[in-house]
Amino acid sequence: MRVQPVDLSRRDFVKHSLAAAGPAMLAAATLPLTAAVSEPAPARKLKVVCVGGHPDDPESGCGGILIRYSEAGHSVAIVYLTRGERGISGKSLDEAGRIRTAECEAACKIIGARPLFAGQIDGAADFTRPRVDELQKLLAAEAPDLVFTHWPIDTHMDHQVASLCTIRACMVLPHRPQLYFFEVDSGSQTQGFTANTYVDITTVLEKKKTALFAHVSQDGQGIWRQHHEIIAAWRGREAGVAAAEAFVHLNRHSQSSQLPGV
Repeated sequence: MRVQPVDLSRRDFVKHSLAAAGPAMLAAATLPLTAAVSEPAPARKLKVVCVGGHPDDPESGCGGILIRYSEAGHSVAIVYLTRGERGISGKSLDEAGRIRTAECEAACKIIGARPLFAGQIDGAADFTRPRVDELQKLLAAEAPDLVFTHWPIDTHMDHQVASLCTIRACMVLPHRPQLYFFEVDSGSQTQGFTANTYVDITTVLEKKKTALFAHVSQDGQGIWRQHHEIIAAWRGREAGVAAAEAFVHLNRHSQSSQLPGV
């Protein structure tokens, strides 16, 4: 399978969508729109890694595309920078970490991914050379073709750290992977995110929801209703499909903003 441009002109997009979506859609209509279509998977198995700040971040921001890669037979791993140790009120760091680790593992089973942990602490993640080196070694062992991580402009410092450590680690890998940034809670957390790549997640939307719902301690159902259900529909409207995820591709090699293998 591969990503192809949506057969939708700017004029047609504005004509059919502006009345419902409002003036804010004018800017989005100028973006290169892409949506996924079903085709035979490529012969080569891709290695895909996602780096998220906390448990539930990867599921929220790019759970759909991770599921699509997994279902297409590619290798998917999720690196959690922290175990969400400060994410449960009244629990010690160790206790909260154990609970949220179990939730990660349950979510990864649904996605079809392997959970990995980078060893930083929720609320105290730092962007230092030793931390970059740790993540670089972890990514080098995975030898990814594609890496997904947070957009670096975010109100949560742990998200910023996850993004910056990932950017730097990818830059020094022997085989530099393609790097894509995802959004979480755009407007309230992710800031200034202007997507250049879209993926149709309509067929895997229910599975993405189930993976997010595995994070019971974080009210995954509430996160979905309040944030990512809206984002999926909004990005879908931009891409001309029912539901989509949007990314910024850090592309230094060509003008294409198409995800390989889906």
